[in-house]
Amino acid sequence: MTKSEPQQGKPPSRLIDERIQELADWRGEMLGRLRALVKEADPDVIEEWKWRGVPVWSHGGLICTGETYKNVVKMTFAKGASLDDPAGLFNSSLEGNTRRAIDFREGDEVDEAALKALIRAAVALNNSKASKARNI
Repeated sequence: MTKSEPQQGKPPSRLIDERIQELADWRGEMLGRLRALVKEADPDVIEEWKWRGVPVWSHGGLICTGETYKNVVKMTFAKGASLDDPAGLFNSSLEGNTRRAIDFREGDEVDEAALKALIRAAVALNNSKASKARNI
């Protein structure tokens, strides 16, 4: 079993597919759309399934999660406080020193270009921290 493969024996990508299908409402549609944007922004992204059912996207470290709640789909960026957000996408978890999140509600528009830029910035931050660690 690999680190990102859960005990259920299914690959994380399959578990995420199943989550999207089981939601069968706007949240599943939104999670699927956000997932597609993550993959477009970073074709080398690694999908994981953590914390008893949370889709996670990583590349050189955790990029973001895709949590689903009754009224929102929350995209939490692990190092969001360190990212520039010129489009003002972050609208949740603003009080902390590390994470930042975007809450998407039913009917919300997604600024795809800005979100992909944020994802790419998170990957670049992960890669810069990884390269600094290698140079120490």
